[in-house]
Amino acid sequence: MTAAATLSAQSYRAVSPDGMTYVEVSQDNGKVVYTAGLRQVNSTDTVDVPMVLQSPLGIITSAGTWTSGLTLTDKSHGATSGRYTLRQGKQSTIDYNASKLIVTLKNQQGKSIDMEFFVSSNNVAFRYNIPEQGETAAIVVEEEATGFRLPADATAFICPQSDAQIGWKRTKPSYEEYYIWDEPITTLSQYGHGWTFPCLFHESDNGWVLISETGLTSDYCGSHLSDVTDGNLFTIAFPLEGENNGFGSTAAQMGLPNSTPWRTITMGKTLKPIVETTITWDVVEQLYEPSQEYKGSRNTWSWILWQDASINYNDQVTFINLAADLGWEGCLIDGGWLTNIGRERMEQLFDYCQQKGVAPWVWYNSNGGWNDAPQCAKQCMHNPIVRKQEMRWLQQHGVKGIKVDFFGGDKQETIRLYEAILSDANDYGIQVIFHGCTLPRGWERMYPNYCSSEAVLASENLYFSQGFCELEARHACLHPFVRNTVASMEYGGTALQKRLHREPGKGNTRRTSDIFELATAIAFQSSGQNFALTPRNLTEQPKFEIDFMKAVPTTWDETRYIDGYPGKYIVLARRHADKWYVVAMNADGQPRKIQFDMPEFASKTVTLMHDGKDGQTPTSTRTKLDRRGRVAVTLKPQCAAVVTE
Repeated sequence: MTAAATLSAQSYRAVSPDGMTYVEVSQDNGKVVYTAGLRQVNSTDTVDVPMVLQSPLGIITSAGTWTSGLTLTDKSHGATSGRYTLRQGKQSTIDYNASKLIVTLKNQQGKSIDMEFFVSSNNVAFRYNIPEQGETAAIVVEEEATGFRLPADATAFICPQSDAQIGWKRTKPSYEEYYIWDEPITTLSQYGHGWTFPCLFHESDNGWVLISETGLTSDYCGSHLSDVTDGNLFTIAFPLEGENNGFGSTAAQMGLPNSTPWRTITMGKTLKPIVETTITWDVVEQLYEPSQEYKGSRNTWSWILWQDASINYNDQVTFINLAADLGWEGCLIDGGWLTNIGRERMEQLFDYCQQKGVAPWVWYNSNGGWNDAPQCAKQCMHNPIVRKQEMRWLQQHGVKGIKVDFFGGDKQETIRLYEAILSDANDYGIQVIFHGCTLPRGWERMYPNYCSSEAVLASENLYFSQGFCELEARHACLHPFVRNTVASMEYGGTALQKRLHREPGKGNTRRTSDIFELATAIAFQSSGQNFALTPRNLTEQPKFEIDFMKAVPTTWDETRYIDGYPGKYIVLARRHADKWYVVAMNADGQPRKIQFDMPEFASKTVTLMHDGKDGQTPTSTRTKLDRRGRVAVTLKPQCAAVVTE
């Protein structure tokens, strides 16, 4: 069968160039449905293994409804391929090969829209392309019928969408809830609003499915998945009315012609295609040229363990010095600087950074009118006039990046703010980290000065909650399979202090080992990392740990999944230039023996960092590996190993 073929007058199929992934679109009683899956070779032939069962397609707009009474016709099919570079991500140079299928959906009024499908190895992506509808050149997308039906026995690793305007100072939703772990897909979400992207599902012996979206711009709202309905169906859900302090529509306003964001499905017999997928970036394009060459940055950050009181001139000098001592690129000055330090003394700090060869990064509150968070600086990012004045000031004083916090949800009104901040910041040569925010959806490629986003229950919770400390290892062994598969994740980790407080002997107790914390610097992908190291680490930790952190990269040329199970353990390799780093992390309550072959290490002497036989004695040894590059370690609970050349 060809890569894209007509099965009947009302059924069309596309198969990936390698012949092993397919999508089939058909008309069923006036509705358009699809199935997606993998193809399995047995002794006599190749058979389909459906991973997303027959699911609805369709969209409701102010110019027409395409959910029922539809006819389906082929418009075009063929192949597409290309190569692109990604400054930050799981790979630096990415080649893609895919089959493309475009079908036309015509409603009872004779109005048509197109559905575009992109099918590559282990991936299916699709979107709605909406042309002008007669004289109608602007519409509102009110609802999508898009669904994802899964087998009844599937289990889920997914994070609930929160209520709007809840949490600290009414700052949610911000993608900072606790995941459910390997639970039935019929589990109802905590708040009754469904689940945030990305969503990982285990389909027993058939394998794994990861569902997300990409290509989100200011032309649409951010979406999520509904709670499951009858027939194990998840559907696309739009933002809640109360988001953004109740301001703005929950729908999407579009000028025509235009396209919705891509819905992405990654499928694998194993977890390897899930962890290594690049579909998030394969189907999007860069939206503007970078104003300069942006590079990765390792930043010191006083707030994570020294908290609000540290946002003063002298403490920031201490952390600028720490960055210089570590040979790191930057230092993040967090919320409260406008009141506690002031602009005049901030300029002195910027000058001091220049003297020490450290680039300053500065925190901002996004708020215009959607939360009550008291931290300054606020009222600086929501208004284009004020925002450009602020960025001009930052540029004049050598600031290389900003961290913008406390966004108001997923409404289109808020997505427009993200895009405006990114676009303006590029004009002034500034990178951007978002915090208290939505999931980035293809933004690493779309916006070249975009750096990273939180959109996860992150390291600050270690300081605030001992309960979170108890779960840290489990979260760390989940994110490489879910949250970090589709986007950069600004977690702010690698806390080497055993007690998480400025003063010795105070604060919550970290349960993970030192080597586990070092491993997170590799396992969590973000080109801009705000690490939780403090000056005490330079004297309290073994020298080899600090030497590792001095050299650890934040950008990667290749990522390779080796082994693991979400929330239990992970073995992951990443390459920067010609150097490989392999991490093995154990979140189970029992010791785990890890064994793997790393051909790049064959017959080489490598550095193996581990926690000793007792799991409490950080150790670094040089070890000669065999011709297979075999590594074998036994990891105590909440311990890890790191292997480098």
